[in-house]
Amino acid sequence: MKKPQANELAELAEGYLQMRRGLGFKLVSFSTALRSFVRFMQERDEGVITTVLAVQWAKDEAPRSELAYTWGRRLMVVRIFARHANAIDPRHEIPPADILPAPTRRSLPYIYDDLEVVKLMRAASGLRPLFRGMTMSTFIGLLSVTGMRTSEVHRLNLEDVDLDHGLIHVVDSKFNKSREIPLHPSTVEVLAGYRRDRERYLGGQGKTTAFFVNVRKVRFKEQSPTQYFPELLAAAGIAAPGRPRPRLHDFRHTFATRTLTDWYRNGENVEAMMPVLSTYLGHVDPKSTFWYLTGTLELMGLAAERLSTSLNYPGEQP
Repeated sequence: MKKPQANELAELAEGYLQMRRGLGFKLVSFSTALRSFVRFMQERDEGVITTVLAVQWAKDEAPRSELAYTWGRRLMVVRIFARHANAIDPRHEIPPADILPAPTRRSLPYIYDDLEVVKLMRAASGLRPLFRGMTMSTFIGLLSVTGMRTSEVHRLNLEDVDLDHGLIHVVDSKFNKSREIPLHPSTVEVLAGYRRDRERYLGGQGKTTAFFVNVRKVRFKEQSPTQYFPELLAAAGIAAPGRPRPRLHDFRHTFATRTLTDWYRNGENVEAMMPVLSTYLGHVDPKSTFWYLTGTLELMGLAAERLSTSLNYPGEQP
């Protein structure tokens, strides 16, 4: 059997990425890493994946911070692809899972309270020029009341925000999932005000269909809120000694955690309602949503209390 060439491996990798995207996977960082590995193989004129080469690439030019974790994540990309390649040609080796293991890690969320959200929105309103402050404040407010991903809010177009029916249409989000998010009347009022300010600011000059626009009259870039967020945290007086570092994505964690806490307090059947929250948040399945049960000590306590009651441990009242 003729040995595969490096360019054949590249074609196989592109076909694999296309297939997985067809199944709904975005593969942004995964595709970048896999193509890096393919280039590594092409530079060495190697068309067959081996564990030695995979490990060499995983350790090659990796950031010096958290090396073991970074190496493991890089090797995992090759391992996933190698399973596909091996099914086509068994000469491709699948790196063993116990080489450079990469344990799953999740950043601990910062759970905002109501006053902190208000302070952040006020701080955002103080940004200059004035329209930048309007955009940033409304952006933060929408994140806090809907639990949307920041990327989903950035991608919103005018047609996606149906203020007449109080709905936001999230189109082709993570895993190609689309959904509708109902809005509270107070949120509709704020978004309607921003849309009017947006039209006045554009003055008929802007051609973008984006709902949120920046001072250059184009779509509000994902880097913008990240750039200003440390300044807003400082202006709002939000510090986190002994707590996780506050992030924009934590508004989503806060929304999910509060929803679950309210359900427990109200005696709802949380396990039965979890698929509802999963659908609302745009998760693929409820197991991704169950992680939010660890959001706060209070929520963990409520969940543990409910579990204890359902199991009716000996010595407890029936």
